[in-house]
Amino acid sequence: MKFKTDENLPTEAADLLRAAGHEAVTVGEQRLSGSVDTTIGSVCQREGRVLVTLDLDFADIQAYPPDRYPGFVVLRLTRQDKARVLRVIARIIRLLTSEAVTGRLWIVEEHQVRIHGE
Repeated sequence: MKFKTDENLPTEAADLLRAAGHEAVTVGEQRLSGSVDTTIGSVCQREGRVLVTLDLDFADIQAYPPDRYPGFVVLRLTRQDKARVLRVIARIIRLLTSEAVTGRLWIVEEHQVRIHGE
């Protein structure tokens, strides 16, 4: 699966995805840091990449209908320290083996994942 990790995540998040066999790039690697959300969303559409982000704007299904995008994984964590974020990313990777993310919005909290879309 192809992923893009947002600039608000540690670069190690992409490393975890790569280690699990996924293709992952960071917003920074693509020199998209500081780009507006619509640009990031359009690039993800064009590249067929699921966006992994802490940016709650991507959880707005009116602005970003999941079925029009490769998918979104939005982390909604009470603490956003590096260790916590990476633990949650590792948990998401395990869930990818049993749950589709394509065309869906995953809202990921510390103890649950809510999935919107087909």
